[in-house]
Amino acid sequence: MPDTPAAPVARPTPTASGALSAEDGKLVVLARGARARVGAVEGAAVRDQDGRTYAAASVALPSLTLTALQLAVASAVAAGASRLEAAVVVTEASTLDGAGHAAVRDLAADAPVHVAAPDGTVLGTVTE
Repeated sequence: MPDTPAAPVARPTPTASGALSAEDGKLVVLARGARARVGAVEGAAVRDQDGRTYAAASVALPSLTLTALQLAVASAVAAGASRLEAAVVVTEASTLDGAGHAAVRDLAADAPVHVAAPDGTVLGTVTE
């Protein structure tokens, strides 16, 4: 997914093995499933203030391009979420795309965004 100039790529800080909570681990599973279901470049999942989860895959159409994280955040907002507790992106990239990062920050300045490899290994976390 292309990055927007206004939203630079974020580099995750390495996460200690096993450092994710059970709830954040669930987000990894949901994001992997969303990605695998359609063979997408990315999968993402977010958890809102009420503990509800939303999963999505990246969209690349001639008239519409969304990162998985943008779509997961949009789904949460469309369902009435006003705050996010955490997010996960499953991708082959080693960085978090700027557009997805910005979408999460629109709802939560401090929610961790975990970046995981396609096999579910967490590569790191963006907290800023």
